[in-house]
Amino acid sequence: MTRDLDRFRRLCGQYRWLAVFMVCSVGGLLLLMHVIAPAMVWLRDGPPDFARRAAGDLIWASPAAFYLMGVWFIGRAMGQLARGRLIQPTLASALRRVGLSLGFGGVISVFVVTNLLRLIDPAKGGYLYFDVAGMTLGMIGGALFLLGRVVDQAGAVQAELDEMI
Repeated sequence: MTRDLDRFRRLCGQYRWLAVFMVCSVGGLLLLMHVIAPAMVWLRDGPPDFARRAAGDLIWASPAAFYLMGVWFIGRAMGQLARGRLIQPTLASALRRVGLSLGFGGVISVFVVTNLLRLIDPAKGGYLYFDVAGMTLGMIGGALFLLGRVVDQAGAVQAELDEMI
């Protein structure tokens, strides 16, 4: 039993570092693509519409920032489990945070990105962008948030039952 728990904690620790690596590498690439490279082009060429293009790039990348935040929360929960924190409160908190991150990313992907891009460049985009992946992640995020609340309530009921005994 102790060996299984040690193995579980070791795997959680490894997964935490995998999540950190993913957030840092993908986040770094997004930063390079949407901030650093456009700034370098602006410094070199100085295009007059740089602000509009840079804002469009940042708007386009904003859902990915929320998705990466969800991965960060998963890694954080894995790190807490690796250090021996109780599973129930860690799981409930992680489910709620990851759910919110994925939900916001999905909603922004479907409803906000296209409309903000239309404000910047009226010739482009429609009122909705039917991004099936964004819709799916938004729905999964909502379900995870609700499951986190259920796990919280189950923990409260369990604590109440333990007090009765």
